[in-house]
Amino acid sequence: MTTTHTSRTALRTAALLATAALAVTGCGTDGTAAGTPDAGPAAATAKVPTTDVVSAVRKDPAAAALLPADVRARGTLALASSVGTPPGATYLPDGRTLAGQDIDFADAVGKVLGLKLTREVAGFEAILPALGSGKYDVGTGNFGVTDERRKTLDFVTYINDGQGFAARRDSPLKKVTALAQLCGLTVATGAGTTFETTLEANAHLCKDAGKPPYDVRTYADQGALWISLQQGRSDVVMSTINGLRYAVAQQPGLRFLNEFKRLDVGFAFKKGTPLAPAFQAAVNRLKKDGTYDRILKKWGTGPSALTASRISPPEIR
Repeated sequence: MTTTHTSRTALRTAALLATAALAVTGCGTDGTAAGTPDAGPAAATAKVPTTDVVSAVRKDPAAAALLPADVRARGTLALASSVGTPPGATYLPDGRTLAGQDIDFADAVGKVLGLKLTREVAGFEAILPALGSGKYDVGTGNFGVTDERRKTLDFVTYINDGQGFAARRDSPLKKVTALAQLCGLTVATGAGTTFETTLEANAHLCKDAGKPPYDVRTYADQGALWISLQQGRSDVVMSTINGLRYAVAQQPGLRFLNEFKRLDVGFAFKKGTPLAPAFQAAVNRLKKDGTYDRILKKWGTGPSALTASRISPPEIR
């Protein structure tokens, strides 16, 4: 069982606004397949998948035995979850209940390990530093596994996602194969993400090519990010492949451009955590019993399946 403790009204409001932005258009579903919100002006009208794919999961004594003795004794872990938009994590229309691929995977792993996860909603950019300080035991937020992050953190992988681009349908951009194609454009992306890091690290490409620089605008609020693209204040969005595909399917006048780079995604921990072997065994157990595939089917992210979970693998090049 997972409990959620948060007084972060602003985060909840931002997540609802983001969901509302996705609910501007789209065909209605019965809420049991990969999420397609009903058309509607507010988050309260949006539907996301609610199929229960977790409650039947049972404890695996072999995986649980890999936990440190003190963790087994107390039976709880402090989990920080970043909440944005589907398919990663979002709020249901009641404004309190969390749903998403990250939520299902964390809850399922908790059941395999026989642990109660005490979840707190936190900003994406705040979770990784807080893991290092010991505030949380584990974090979720579609965290891509990069070599830079592996210097200070450990990861246990559960899906493969990565970096991609989306733009308005009237954009001359058709496919982004090199960041120099963005020179002179305004690029919207999430604050504290690998996308922001990638864009900043490659800003010199425009200068090297004698072209005007691209302007990076970061948003903590995903709703504001998409509104900036719709209203023409941004020319292109750089974000997760799965998130982009989901978002553009719900919004008029936008299109997914292409996958730019694939990255494994994992549960995040402080460096040297003793929890990693147990989490790896739990994810692999979910693959064996079919829960893993059911979660991906629920969220429409089958192409993100991993063959097996790994601990802090090298960055995909």
